[in-house]
Amino acid sequence: MRAIVYPGTLKGEQVAPASKSSMQRACAAALLHVGDTLILNPGHSNDDLAAIDVIQKLGAIVEQTTTHIKVSSKGVQPIGPEMNCGESGLGIRMFTPIAALSSNAITINGNGSLLKRPMHFFDEIFPALSVKVKSQKGFLPIGIQGPLKPATITVDGSLSSQFLTGLLMAYAASDAQNAVIHVLNLKSKPYIDLTFAVLNSFGWKVRHNNYESFEFLAHTPLPTHIEYTVEGDWSGAAFLLVAGAIAGPIKVKGLQLNSTQADKAVMQALKNANAPIEIMEDGISIGAKDAGASLIAFEFDATDCPDLFPPLVALAAVCKGITTIKGVSRLAHKESDRGLTLQTEFAKLGVTIVLEGDLMKIHGGAPIQAATVFSQHDHRIAMACGVAALKSNGPVTITEAEAINKSYTDFFDHLAQLGAKVAID
Repeated sequence: MRAIVYPGTLKGEQVAPASKSSMQRACAAALLHVGDTLILNPGHSNDDLAAIDVIQKLGAIVEQTTTHIKVSSKGVQPIGPEMNCGESGLGIRMFTPIAALSSNAITINGNGSLLKRPMHFFDEIFPALSVKVKSQKGFLPIGIQGPLKPATITVDGSLSSQFLTGLLMAYAASDAQNAVIHVLNLKSKPYIDLTFAVLNSFGWKVRHNNYESFEFLAHTPLPTHIEYTVEGDWSGAAFLLVAGAIAGPIKVKGLQLNSTQADKAVMQALKNANAPIEIMEDGISIGAKDAGASLIAFEFDATDCPDLFPPLVALAAVCKGITTIKGVSRLAHKESDRGLTLQTEFAKLGVTIVLEGDLMKIHGGAPIQAATVFSQHDHRIAMACGVAALKSNGPVTITEAEAINKSYTDFFDHLAQLGAKVAID
């Protein structure tokens, strides 16, 4: 699919998509919860659909409508020898420890870029939890056989918090009151806060000591019926907010300002860039007439929210001066090597990006050039280029634009509803 985005201005209101981070965690918790779970405001991105498929493979019965999903579960009881997490990094890392609660032999697989992403932590940790594991030198497919027996372990948290999320959920569902998970150098702490929020919503009790150790406490029996509402997605909304800042004004609705999502930090980056923002009762108003004229280069640390790099590069491309974003080391093992991908694709738009160790420096303020760019099969690269195109001097063509389906299926439709000229072929 090709998406052609033309320069222009935006106006109106848009509701943020459902958070796939919240949705996937809710699916995992619903599987572990013995009883019925009603998930309200469900997402429908490819990652969300993959999570629904996984919990069905692991024994849950799922009934779907446009407004909710009903999950009936008796716990982890796989119905077959394999589960496939699509291209979801969270899915593969979170659901594998959960699947290991079963004594069944299961093959864990994925598609696309997931086949190239390292999974060596399974090889390192699972033997200490009585789980047999066989990978392809740290890559998919991975064969496992449990049951997982919670034990006190130490986990390296420097690569990803997603594996820790899976362990926390598996331990919580196992009532692992005598086991402690120690974590070294944890990154993306806000994502662990989101995991805690989901666990607490369902009734499990977990506490941490400065994110360095995690303990599992006794809790009252979980109710047989639980309702959980998936919150709006700050990761997807970040692209709408940046689009409003450079080409608005618009209003973005459906976001929780008290959210534990890491990408809520986009608000601070926008303030640093001098974007006009107004918090209103029914949403966030962003941008103004002659949007982009007041934007200035900014500094921002994205170490704990690396998914913000793409939208913030689109923002920085319009800001006058050199913007510095820290946390490049977190970008190598995404759907693409995002540091290099952003550098390559934005160069086609006339934007110079310099990578210096853990820093990315974006030279902004020059006219964004009409060009053809390649998503590199990365949903956030496709969206970042689509946002930057709003301030270009001509149409920007994005090839392999269907990559957006991984997280924000309606992205180009939402831009068009806000007044952007978008052609899809």
